[in-house]
Amino acid sequence: MILSRKAVGPWLLLTPALLFLCIFFVYPLCNMLARSAFDPAPTLRHYTRLINEPAYLRVLLTTFEISLSVTLSALVIGYPLAYFLSQLKLRTANFLMVLVIVPYFTSVLVRTYAWMVLLGTEGILNQVLLGLGLVTRPLAIMFSRTSVVIGMTYILLPYMVLALYSVMRGIDTHLLHAAESLGAGRIRAFWRVFVPLSMPGVAAGGLLVAILSIGFFITPALMGNQQDSMISMLIEAQVETYFDWGFASALASILLACTLLLFLAYDRMVGLNRLFEAKQ
Repeated sequence: MILSRKAVGPWLLLTPALLFLCIFFVYPLCNMLARSAFDPAPTLRHYTRLINEPAYLRVLLTTFEISLSVTLSALVIGYPLAYFLSQLKLRTANFLMVLVIVPYFTSVLVRTYAWMVLLGTEGILNQVLLGLGLVTRPLAIMFSRTSVVIGMTYILLPYMVLALYSVMRGIDTHLLHAAESLGAGRIRAFWRVFVPLSMPGVAAGGLLVAILSIGFFITPALMGNQQDSMISMLIEAQVETYFDWGFASALASILLACTLLLFLAYDRMVGLNRLFEAKQ
């Protein structure tokens, strides 16, 4: 039976995409999983090593703590900003959103070095604090968890703002006016009407920031210290220094599993369909 042109057309379009995914996604993923269990021979010692050595568990815990701190910081800063933008006229809001996105035209490495200059001992922040007499000596902000959270929050903040703004822009403000006309004050109407309706944006932005921050490397590597190492830094050390591809693959597999667990938790609490609605 000869297939019609209409039936063959979609397959001709899908074949290059499927081939691309198989070569650049499926094969590397399978290779990583295979190395974690078969390097150099069939074994689970790479995973038991992660469990049995407290130092590695501490790195995993530190990764989650920093990721949570960055997510909460981005939410605290991004929610008021997104709300402010959603209340402006569309043309003005679009112009200001461009300013939010502009930093993405600059390399993450360059932006991280900029924060290192700002937060350093001789940086602008310490110079201002010393000039105002608020401190007697420069603050040791750099190479600490605080500097890592600040740098990662700055880099990942636009993801939170974009997710929140896309949802807030679609909220009908007449609902707030209706609540106020029924006796609710402006603050009460905001908390009881606007905030619940913006929850899909909060969940979507939180999911994006959390997933990206878990595997972040450049900023914690440059602005952090050995005590606050993240799992991405541990993976890099296993590959570049110790050439232990099996253990590095096991760590990467754990990182992948943590990401999938975040997706599962989001799906249970909110639903992945709300994620795609939030991005529209």
